[in-house]
Amino acid sequence: MALLEVRDLHVSMGVQEILHGIDIDLGEGEIVAMLGANGVGKTTLMRALSGIYRVRGGTITLAGEDITNAPSHTIVARGLCQAPEGRQIFATMSVRENLVLGGGPQGLARIDEVLPLFPILGERMGQAAGSLSGGEQQMLCIARALMRSPRVLLLDEPSLGLAPKLVKLIFDLVARIREQGVSILIVEQNARGALRVADRAAVMEGGRVVLAGPAAELANDPRIVEAYLGGHVAG
Repeated sequence: MALLEVRDLHVSMGVQEILHGIDIDLGEGEIVAMLGANGVGKTTLMRALSGIYRVRGGTITLAGEDITNAPSHTIVARGLCQAPEGRQIFATMSVRENLVLGGGPQGLARIDEVLPLFPILGERMGQAAGSLSGGEQQMLCIARALMRSPRVLLLDEPSLGLAPKLVKLIFDLVARIREQGVSILIVEQNARGALRVADRAAVMEGGRVVLAGPAAELANDPRIVEAYLGGHVAG
C-alpha cells in the first residue's frame, strides 16, 4: 500500500473543472515529481492534497486513512505538509519566529532537529525573513514545513526564480530530506532538476496525467527531452 494514494481526483473552480481524474501513488521514502508547464493544474493538485481546495470527486488517502476534503490543520496533524509556491514566509518576522510558528505545538522543540539540514538558517535566526536571499527564503519555506515532522512533504515549484547554482542546491537539499525518511511529492517546471532526484515522475497537461514512469526512463524519453530538456538527453 502506498503512503499517499490519489484516485480519480477532480477539482473545479466555479463551473470550470481544473483536474480531470488524477491518479498518483507515493511510497514510503520515495520522491515523485509532477512535471508540466504553467497552468496545467500542478498547484491546484497540491492545494487539493493540502485541503485548501475542495475536491469534487475522487479520494485522497494518507497511510490508509481517507483525508479527502479534511480541514488543512487535520491533514497537517496526520503527517502531510506543504511548502507552497512563492515561499509565503512572514517577511517582517525573524527566521526563528517563522520556524516556531511552523512547528505549531512543538514550537522550539523541533528547531535543533531541522536546522542541521539548513546551516545557513542557523546563522540567520535573528534576521528578518524578508531580508534573506531568494534561495535562503526558499530554504526557510521548506524548513518551516519540516517543523511539523511530516511523513509526506509537498514541494510546489521550489526552484522557481532561483539562479542555476541555487537550483542545484535546492534539489540536493530535496535528496537529503528524503534520506531523513520523508516522502516527497514535488511539482516543477524544472524537469532536469526534478528528474535528477526523483524515483518516479509524471507529466501533466490540461489537468490530466499524460505520461508516467520511472524518472530515469522519462529523462531519456524523446517526448520529455524535446518538450522539457531543451532537446538534449538529460545527464
